[in-house]
Amino acid sequence: MNFLKTILLHKLTLLIVLIAVGLGGYKAWEIYTKPPLEAKYKFHTLELGDITQSVAANGTLNPLVLVTVGTQVSGKVIKLYVDFNDRVTEGQILAELDPALLDAQAAQSAASVKSAEASLELAVANEKRSRELFSKEYISKQELDSSVQALKSARAALDLARAQSQKDRTNQGYTIVRSPVSGVVVDRQIDVGQTVAASLQAPVLFKIAQDLREMQIDSNFAEADIGRIKVGQNVNFAVDAFPNNAFTGVVKQVRLNATTVSNVVTYDVVVTLKNPDEILAPGMTAYVNVILAERKNVLVVPNAALRYKPTEMSPKGTGDTQKAKKERKEPNTGVLYVFENGEPKAIKVTTGISDNRFTEIVSDELKAGDKIILEESKAFAKAAAVGGPMGRPF
Repeated sequence: MNFLKTILLHKLTLLIVLIAVGLGGYKAWEIYTKPPLEAKYKFHTLELGDITQSVAANGTLNPLVLVTVGTQVSGKVIKLYVDFNDRVTEGQILAELDPALLDAQAAQSAASVKSAEASLELAVANEKRSRELFSKEYISKQELDSSVQALKSARAALDLARAQSQKDRTNQGYTIVRSPVSGVVVDRQIDVGQTVAASLQAPVLFKIAQDLREMQIDSNFAEADIGRIKVGQNVNFAVDAFPNNAFTGVVKQVRLNATTVSNVVTYDVVVTLKNPDEILAPGMTAYVNVILAERKNVLVVPNAALRYKPTEMSPKGTGDTQKAKKERKEPNTGVLYVFENGEPKAIKVTTGISDNRFTEIVSDELKAGDKIILEESKAFAKAAAVGGPMGRPF
């Protein structure tokens, strides 16, 4: 009987030991495989860097001066001396119109001048004779006045004929179309044999860009951005034709004439630029970035870090978090979190300029090399739920 009790006691003791060992082993395994608290967060190491704040819009490249060359007279084009992309100098002949009709009109006006001169000679002689006769009382005062009036009319008729002749000679000269400026022909709208008619509006024959080594961009900026754009600000822009090239310019003018399309208000911002190699052409689309501010070698953080708010961990770990939530956010300030004593710690910082990805910060508590919390890891919650390892080797 005692022997049976002894066996049962040993079995019971062994069972208790096995249960204790099992519980201890499970507890040790749970502790060993539980993910570390740091694994709950994704961190970012603070660095010094450069940051640029800018606003963007699209625009079109145009010459600084684009001269439209027309004609003041009608006629058929009989000669063309220039074509697209030709360089021209001021006064160079571009085209000729058929001068036949204007030559005939000029000759007619010249004949009218000679007729008026002959009439004037006769009127001078008549006036002189009338004065001699009047002095001898052979004619009346009325007849003398008629002679004087005829002389004045003859002189006026000669002036009118000469003016008409000058006008016709000028129109005769307009049959030769000359370049008003030196530059490049960017458009030609006529061909030999074509008849151009100058009536109420001068027809366009050519368009000449005065100098393509200097150009401008007409860009449309939204009204929300226009208040920050000032004359003299630097501009970076790119074009599709040269995707690997970076081009620069300067804001020359912010035009106050607004354009409204589908209830969207935009303003024209004129950017001037140098084009020494003349690789940029009129009409190209430019993707413009006006630089509002720049900072060199400053502490920068991803914008996601400034948006991060930690979840409540425990009554002990929520003090700084709850306090940060209740505080009213001041202008140009933000909150970053560092991992300290097993929980997130809020650090208030002063924010500077932003490029929509990174923001400049100023803080007495943070420096380059410090780690801040960027966001909470979704992998942590998954690993914690299944009890799998998280960053610890077996």
